[in-house]
Amino acid sequence: MLTDLTAIELDNYRSAQTEPNDFDQFWAETLEQTRSHDLGVTVRRVESPLRTIDIYDLRFAGYAGEPVAAWLRVPSGIEGPLPALVQFVGYGGGRGKAEENLLWSSAGFVHLQMDTRGQGSAWSAGDTPDPHDAGVHYPGFMTAGILDPQTYYYRRVFSDAVRAIEAVRSFDSVDAHRVGTFGGSQGGGISLAATALVGDLAASAAFVPFLCDFRRAVLRTDEMPYAEIARYLAVHRDRSDQVHSTLEYFDGVNFARRARTPMWFSAGLMDKICPPSSVYGAFHEYAGEKSMTLREYNGHEGGLIDDDLAALEFFRRSMGMS
Repeated sequence: MLTDLTAIELDNYRSAQTEPNDFDQFWAETLEQTRSHDLGVTVRRVESPLRTIDIYDLRFAGYAGEPVAAWLRVPSGIEGPLPALVQFVGYGGGRGKAEENLLWSSAGFVHLQMDTRGQGSAWSAGDTPDPHDAGVHYPGFMTAGILDPQTYYYRRVFSDAVRAIEAVRSFDSVDAHRVGTFGGSQGGGISLAATALVGDLAASAAFVPFLCDFRRAVLRTDEMPYAEIARYLAVHRDRSDQVHSTLEYFDGVNFARRARTPMWFSAGLMDKICPPSSVYGAFHEYAGEKSMTLREYNGHEGGLIDDDLAALEFFRRSMGMS
């Protein structure tokens, strides 16, 4: 059932999310610090029964030079340079198994699937630790280091995402001018942030994106993970302003205002986890070419394979493959 706005109301909704005056400076300094470390890309061929895709265990230096794992899946026997897609995964998940998630490389893309630091034990396995102190926080990742943007968990994750794009562009087999990003839920939110921070991508997609329009989302759903923030504030009642001040630096709405890359969005009208108004809050602020597909009878699962296929066609068209 509907738990948020109707389709007509979503078309008219505009986010009230504000942004800090030093938003751009904060991220410029964060990425400067991150890039002060050598990218340190290493690859190791993975033995696999697959015959049409070559798989590599890829590692690169993310935030603070810390190692981040990824899978690199490459179509076998195709002359490069090829277009590439960088994928970010949903909340609680990791990069999974090497032989999973073969659609994108089967369609002719070099496919880098980034691990999310500290995650990877909820529904798919991960291999990248997050060695930073999370401070006093509600269980999960949403309130880890949340009292200061310098220590907030997603500062590290978004920095990792930018380095993942730089890592895939470092290969001679990749056409650096035809690189895109995508992901669902948390992965969609990371894709939106990375798109704005990198700036010169060919195309990006965000399926039912999380991490958008925080002030509204936290009040419109009692589902995790947004509820982690509400649970934290239910105990730390005097920290609301401080928490939301931190979240302004990581809100997809504020990244959307800076992005120019063509972007394909999807939302579920019955989504109880990422309220569709929070997705539309970012969509309406998106400064580049954009399109939205609203799944009228779907929740947080969105369009599943239909989202994948629609995004695949969008990427192929944007990168001159069809």
